[in-house]
Amino acid sequence: MKILVTIPVNEKQKQVLEEASQGATFIYQKAADLTASELGEIEVVVGQLLTEQPAQMPALKLLQTDSAGVDRYLAPGVLPDQVILANATGAYGKSVSEHMFAMLMTLQKKLELYRDQQFRGAWNDLGEVMTLSRSRVAVVGIGDIGKRFAGFCKAFGGAVIGVRKDKSKSVPEVDGIYDMEEFMEKRGEFDVIISFLPHTPETIGIYNREFFKGLKKTAIFMNGGRGTAVVQEDLLAALEAGEFGQAALDVTTPEPLPADHPLWQEARVLLTPHVSGQFHLPETLDIITEIAAANIRSFQKGDKLKNQIDRNKGYA
Repeated sequence: MKILVTIPVNEKQKQVLEEASQGATFIYQKAADLTASELGEIEVVVGQLLTEQPAQMPALKLLQTDSAGVDRYLAPGVLPDQVILANATGAYGKSVSEHMFAMLMTLQKKLELYRDQQFRGAWNDLGEVMTLSRSRVAVVGIGDIGKRFAGFCKAFGGAVIGVRKDKSKSVPEVDGIYDMEEFMEKRGEFDVIISFLPHTPETIGIYNREFFKGLKKTAIFMNGGRGTAVVQEDLLAALEAGEFGQAALDVTTPEPLPADHPLWQEARVLLTPHVSGQFHLPETLDIITEIAAANIRSFQKGDKLKNQIDRNKGYA
């Protein structure tokens, strides 16, 4: 078996992978650097492929991505039907939740405005700030990342509602569960709304002008999921109209966001360039390696894989 690893693993992480499949040949290289002949012999990939490559890999049986999002591989004709697709859900809970919580604290305490003042040498009191204590928080998409974020909010005294399709499954990290319909009806009750939704046909553009019009005037809207869920023109228009308070975005459409896009210049938007995940937190790569190693073992045994993607739903 030939296994291609495109992620930047260290020697310890290589050992973890190789112990999972003793006897396999491991190739540590970017997919773009392999020839067509070399790609044709690969059976398992840990990491990412260019969208045109899976169709050129007749031996490919398993693609274990290093990301939670896999929408690029779900487009028609990209990934052959016989290829098992698994993602890295569970690897980014700490890094993304901490990043988004830091953005929330920044907005609530006006730290970004004081930072802007610093460069002007301005010593001005910017007035009242907000607190999470007794605030109502909606976490839309209460998976691994959402649960961790909810835990932070509860530790600071917030009342947290998780939003998911299946209300029957209890989530200890939140005070209650709404389905999407109930959340949409009650969205005006929340001080903070954060989305960790994946990219699926159902989530594209759900945060539109109608959605923003129903928010509390002082609400903070945050997106740490996928940029396609937000109609950015509607978000900007709603902010300009005073329909809600502020936004924090780590994801946009497109990415990279063009330098002349008006989101960059909107003072009520705190924007980071999709950096909450990736490998900025070193232990993230350890977790991805462990997930991949476990799935390589399961794949060879014919067992069910962790985080295997349901192609119809678009997520694990």
